[in-house]
Amino acid sequence: MSMANDRDHASGNLRSIAFMLVAVGFFALMDAVLKTLSANYPVLQIAALRGMTALPLVLVYIAWRGAWHTVLKVRWPLHLLRGLLGITMLALFTMGVRELPLSAAYTLFFISPLLITALSVPVLKERVPHAHWWAIAIGFIGVLIALRPSGQDLQAGFVTLGGLATLGAALCYAVAAVTGRLASRTDSSESMVLWMMVIMALGAGALALPGWVAIQRTDAPLLLALAITGFCGQLAITEAFRHGQASAVAPFEYSALAWGLGLDWLIWHTLPSSHTWLGAAIIIGSGLYLVRREKRITEAHATAEHP
Repeated sequence: MSMANDRDHASGNLRSIAFMLVAVGFFALMDAVLKTLSANYPVLQIAALRGMTALPLVLVYIAWRGAWHTVLKVRWPLHLLRGLLGITMLALFTMGVRELPLSAAYTLFFISPLLITALSVPVLKERVPHAHWWAIAIGFIGVLIALRPSGQDLQAGFVTLGGLATLGAALCYAVAAVTGRLASRTDSSESMVLWMMVIMALGAGALALPGWVAIQRTDAPLLLALAITGFCGQLAITEAFRHGQASAVAPFEYSALAWGLGLDWLIWHTLPSSHTWLGAAIIIGSGLYLVRREKRITEAHATAEHP
């Protein structure tokens, strides 16, 4: 029975890793849209627009799935907490990318997998293999290298408003991810996506209403892109944390750094320093190691069952 459980965990982890990589790609594109919109709109309004633009797609998706009967059978406290954390996280992260390049913001945000792993032990009662701890630690060392943590660079990286906002967003995200994992044990994927968008649209909308800025017609394509990328990313990341161990899935958010580097160059024509490249190589290397290790575990269990 123990071997069967381990095999199921390994198979679920591989599936979740694939969903995480897809989610990271969509969210990176969404973050580029957020950074562009942040020049003209308040951060809470952008969080509200994130929920409002995605909500019609979510409703169509639920109707297509025929899943209306599942969306009310939920644990409301977990959904409310997750929604509030989502609003706070998105507002803080938008504030961060407004001040920092995407690659720099992602580098700071990479503390979240470490926080998720730490929370997964007492909250989710997961057993974290030693190899995962080592890979996450090595990835975190890569983050420190990318930050150039010495003298003026450390001060510039952490003490600015953008840096502090990004670190706060990482904390909110980590707690929201663990909360989502708890909710997914009983609640459907459709309910999790729906109520996140509803709470974000209504909650952030109410908070943003006093300072609401009229939407410019020229920003309509950006709002459409915000809807599509956010919706697809939310579906993918919900599935990622549904099937696999949070401690195994979370490190693959490191792949966002590659997206950040590419988008910074293509859109804003900036390139990071050699320290950031070195940190990125270490971070991505640790993630690739985990992919290979999960594949070996799956293959080993399959061989044991069918020699």
